[in-house]
Amino acid sequence: MIEVLYTHGRFYSPADPRATAMLVRDGRIAWLGSSDDTPSAAATVDLGGALVTPAFVDAHLHATDTGLAAEGLDLSGVRSAGELLGAVAAFARTRPADGVVHGHGWDESTWAEQTPPTAEELERAGEGRRVYLSQASVHSALVSASLLGAAAGEPGFDASGWVREQAHHAVRAVALESLTPAQRTRAQRAALELAASRGIAAVHECGGPGTSSEDDFRSVLALSGRGLPQVFGYWGELGAAEKARELGAVGAAGDLYADGALGSRTASLREPFADGDHGHGEAFLTAEQAAEHLVDCVRVGVQGGFHAIGDAAIETVLEGFALAAKRVGVDELREGRHRVEHVELIDKAMIARMVEFGVIASVQPVFDALWGGPDQMYAQRLGVERAMASNPIGQMHATGVLLAFGSDSPVTPLDPWAVVRAASAPRNPVYRMSVRAAFAASTRGGWRAAGVDGAGVLAPGASASFAVWETPDGVRDGLPDVSGGASPVCLRTVLHGETIYEKG
Repeated sequence: MIEVLYTHGRFYSPADPRATAMLVRDGRIAWLGSSDDTPSAAATVDLGGALVTPAFVDAHLHATDTGLAAEGLDLSGVRSAGELLGAVAAFARTRPADGVVHGHGWDESTWAEQTPPTAEELERAGEGRRVYLSQASVHSALVSASLLGAAAGEPGFDASGWVREQAHHAVRAVALESLTPAQRTRAQRAALELAASRGIAAVHECGGPGTSSEDDFRSVLALSGRGLPQVFGYWGELGAAEKARELGAVGAAGDLYADGALGSRTASLREPFADGDHGHGEAFLTAEQAAEHLVDCVRVGVQGGFHAIGDAAIETVLEGFALAAKRVGVDELREGRHRVEHVELIDKAMIARMVEFGVIASVQPVFDALWGGPDQMYAQRLGVERAMASNPIGQMHATGVLLAFGSDSPVTPLDPWAVVRAASAPRNPVYRMSVRAAFAASTRGGWRAAGVDGAGVLAPGASASFAVWETPDGVRDGLPDVSGGASPVCLRTVLHGETIYEKG
C-alpha cells in the first residue's frame, strides 16, 4: 500500500472547501480535512501553504511537433520574410548537412508585408538542407526546393513553396520520417515533460494520416504514465474504428479532417473568405461519410469524432450525426461521447444539435486570444462581423454543450492557465464564462471526454491526480487570480498518486 499525506495546503475541493490536508492511498484520495486532525501515513509532504487543484488535461496535443518546436526553430516572433530567412540560416548551421530543418509558428498575418519567402530562398538559407516550416495553424507549410518535389501533383501544391492540403501532408510525412526513432521519442518525451511541468497530468494525442504516422502514434502511447502524463490516443482516419482500437487509441477521432484551418484559408465556410480570391475553403467529408464513420465507431465501441472549424464543415458533420442517429438511435449515439475538435464558426442552431446528440466540443480558447477580435487574423480572413462571432465557447457552455479544453500544441503554447484566462475573458465579452467553469472544462472536462469519470475533482474516492501551485497574484474564489496575466507556477504534478513533476 502506497500512502502519502499532504499537509498545510489550500485545497480547491467542493467536498471540503476548508480542507488543508489530504491523504492519498493507492492512487486515490482517501481523506480530506484539517492539518490539525490528520490520520497517520507512511510519508508526509508539507505544502507550505501552496494551493492544490485538480491537475489539468490537455484535450488536443501533438507530442512530436510540440517537442520539436520546444527544442527547435521557433518562428512565432518573426515579423517579415527577411527575419524568417535569417532565423532559418542561423539555425540550419546547427543541423546535419543531410538533415531536415524543422521550424514552426510563422504567421504572415502579423507581418506588414504578408508575402512569405520562396522555396528557392529557403533552399539558399538552409544551405542545401531540406527545410520544413509549419505555419502557426500546422495546416500549411513553407518548404525548400529540395523538399517541394515530394508534393508535386498533389492537391494544394504551389511552386512558390507554400503548400496546403495533400501537398502539405506529403512534405510533412517526409520531414517527420527523417527523424530516427530515438529522435522522435526524445521529442515526445520533451513534450510530455513540459506538460507535466505546467500541471498537466493527461493529454489527448491527436494523430492520423497527414498528421503523423502509426509508428509515431504507437511511440507516444508507449510513454503514457511512465513517470509522465497519461496519454489518451485519438487516431483520425475515416472508417478506421477497428484500426484505432488496434493501435491503442480510445477513439477514431481528433484530426479526422472535415476541413482545414482559417490561418491557411482551408476551413470550409458557408460564405467565402474575405481576403482575396480563396473561395469557400476546402471540404474533405460528406455527411454520408461522417455518418458511416460514426456508425462504425458505435459498432466497434470507440469514440468517433472529427476536426471541423468552418461553419460549412460543422454543419456537414452534424448532419452526419443526424443520419447516424436514424440508424443506431439517438440514445446509443449519445452514449459514445463522440467529439468535434475546434468548432470555431458555429451558430445557435448547430449548438442545439451538439446538445441533442451529446457531442463533446474539444476547443482551444487561446485561438481567440491570439487571432480573434476586430483587428487580428480572423478579421482579415472573415471580416469583423464573422470574426467577432467566432469561438462562442461561453455560449456553448451556457447551452449545455460538454466542453474539453486544450492547446492544440504546438499551435498554441502548453499554458493551461492561459486557456482558462482566454475562456473567461474572450475577445467578444458576450461569450464570457466564469473562471470556475473554464477551469472545470480544462480539468474534469478532459477526463470525461476520454471516458474517465472518476478524476478531475478533489474528493474522497476520486483519482489523486492534482497539481500544487505557487500563486503570485493571489487566490479568488478558491482558484488563482489570473485576471492580471501572470500564470501560477507549478510546484508539483501528481498522476493517480504518482509524482510526475516536482520543481527543483
